[in-house]
Amino acid sequence: MLIINGKIVTMGEQDYDQGFVRICDGKIQSVGPMSDLGRHSSHDYDDILDVNGAFVMPGIIEAHCHIGITEDKHGAIGDDCNEMTTPVTPQMRAIDAINPMDPAFHEAIMAGITSVMAGPGSSNVVGGQFAFIKTHGRCIDRMIVKAPAAMKVAFGENPKVNYGDKDQMPGTRMAIAAMLREEITRAKSYKKKKEDGSLEEIDLGMEAWLPVLNREIPMKAHAHQADDILTAIRIAREFDLLLTLDHCTEGHLIVEEIAESGFPAIIGPDLTARSKIEVQNMSFKTNRILNEAGITIAITTDHPVSIIRYLPLCAGLAVKQGLPMMDGLRAITINAAKICGTDDRVGSLEKGKDADIAIFDGNPMEVMTRTLYTIIDGKIVYSYKDEEN
Repeated sequence: MLIINGKIVTMGEQDYDQGFVRICDGKIQSVGPMSDLGRHSSHDYDDILDVNGAFVMPGIIEAHCHIGITEDKHGAIGDDCNEMTTPVTPQMRAIDAINPMDPAFHEAIMAGITSVMAGPGSSNVVGGQFAFIKTHGRCIDRMIVKAPAAMKVAFGENPKVNYGDKDQMPGTRMAIAAMLREEITRAKSYKKKKEDGSLEEIDLGMEAWLPVLNREIPMKAHAHQADDILTAIRIAREFDLLLTLDHCTEGHLIVEEIAESGFPAIIGPDLTARSKIEVQNMSFKTNRILNEAGITIAITTDHPVSIIRYLPLCAGLAVKQGLPMMDGLRAITINAAKICGTDDRVGSLEKGKDADIAIFDGNPMEVMTRTLYTIIDGKIVYSYKDEEN
């Protein structure tokens, strides 16, 4: 495929007011100004897409959601988000619950969202393994970019209420932290036994922790309140682990401490009600404040808490609250890819990366903007013209 005459926003080193993107075998071959296109013969392409000045950018990325696990329209029968029978479940794998037939996948594609980080909810102290997947497909195994991609852990109100009300640990924030420390300590012991050959039996729960202990993937920490954010940072430092601060609702109250930690933040969902005490200080301004402090940020809808198709609009509302325009776009493209550990494949329009591309008739963060095309792995999976018909 050859995309021509686009306003190319690469999220890389250089943009082009009038440029092209060359695609071959599902990968980006080159990006450049139209003046360079003469070097390439148009006969080499099966499909030439003249976008006539449209906004061409990397596919949008949702860095934290529960798409396909909490399915639209199916109620309790389609909700596999939380295994609330025991508070520590590291062996749960998102790929065993994600249903690609969830209608929300098509809505994501309609919004130019080409990949998502999806996984278990926050009812458990340890919820299980997230997966980074493409939004197009019917077989989850073919949609995977990275799995496991993170280990979900949760602090604060959710695990405390879900188990404390059952007269079961954890009933306090102290118990949440203690249970997580105990679990990681067991996993470290398991890892040592496996390495020295003294392991007697495989434990799938402990196996799930190995990529975390090896710093291959992060703990993905559900934390809204400032004290919970700091506890997540404290534990990650104690065990020398990678960490992402998911939601980070009160991050603007402890911005210096987060910046010092070096951990990134996935902020949101802010386009929703203040439904519990932990989110009373929710504000789109958090994005600007953390960004100004040099913290790498992404923006999330936490679908289905907020609807996934509104992710670009959430970025726009953050811009309205002072986040620079390009940083708003980065928060739903290259920053999200970096935080999810997949920026070698997605997040920017660069040679060798997956040809995941979103084309709009304007800036996608503006409410009136329409998605013209969504391209995943070099194939058009959504066309506004087809939708009209």
